[in-house]
Amino acid sequence: MKVGILAGGLGSRLSEETTVKPKPMVEIGGVPILWHIMMHYSFYGHKDFVIALGYKGEYIKKYMADYCSLNSNLTVDMRRGKIEQHAGTTLDWRVDLVDTGQQTQTGGRIKRLKPYMGDGTFMLTWGDGVSTIDLDALLAFHKRHGKLATVSAVRPPARFGRLDIQGDEVVSFEEKPQMSEGWINGAFFVLEPGIFDYIDNDMTHFEREPLEHLAQEGQLMAYRHDGFWQCMDTVRDKVRLEEMWDASKAPWKLWD
Repeated sequence: MKVGILAGGLGSRLSEETTVKPKPMVEIGGVPILWHIMMHYSFYGHKDFVIALGYKGEYIKKYMADYCSLNSNLTVDMRRGKIEQHAGTTLDWRVDLVDTGQQTQTGGRIKRLKPYMGDGTFMLTWGDGVSTIDLDALLAFHKRHGKLATVSAVRPPARFGRLDIQGDEVVSFEEKPQMSEGWINGAFFVLEPGIFDYIDNDMTHFEREPLEHLAQEGQLMAYRHDGFWQCMDTVRDKVRLEEMWDASKAPWKLWD
């Protein structure tokens, strides 16, 4: 099954990193968050990726083009100008890298992927969030309801620590999901090709008219995910994910 990943936004709230690279290439544990996302899909057997490029898309192209060489043993024949690759990476991914424009909005980027997505059901997510979503269960849910679109609904960690106060004494301090704040769009979509008809042009925000119209017509269903989910919008988010990875407590690392 095809997996579309939107990786073309500016990432302005993470400008400390994104002045030199696109947000999906910001590293967690020494590898881009985009790699983490692709590993999640690969774990569930989805290895045919279509990545929508925009801002600094050449950075992602170079990373993908160089990946096999940098993660393999090589013989370089200087005289004949040939490179022979030996044992190395075992990734069996196929990756289409599609330039979807510098200023294109999320809906426009999705529509520009249409020629690459085939005629069947496909998955889609943003290039800046990791989770423990069970993709098998998500896909089964989508197939059961028979609608055009499924969105994963999540409850992210609260931005600030929760205080449990008795009198004037803080008896516990911890970060918990925002259970009282309701559900939000966690991306990790499953979609039918019919959704392309809901996108007008490059300036269409997928989160606005397309999803609003799908909901109004009863064609948008929510898969509730109570487990871990975290997007990387800010430096604080990046630091949190990095700390979890370094401590070997990264719940999204489902692979060995």
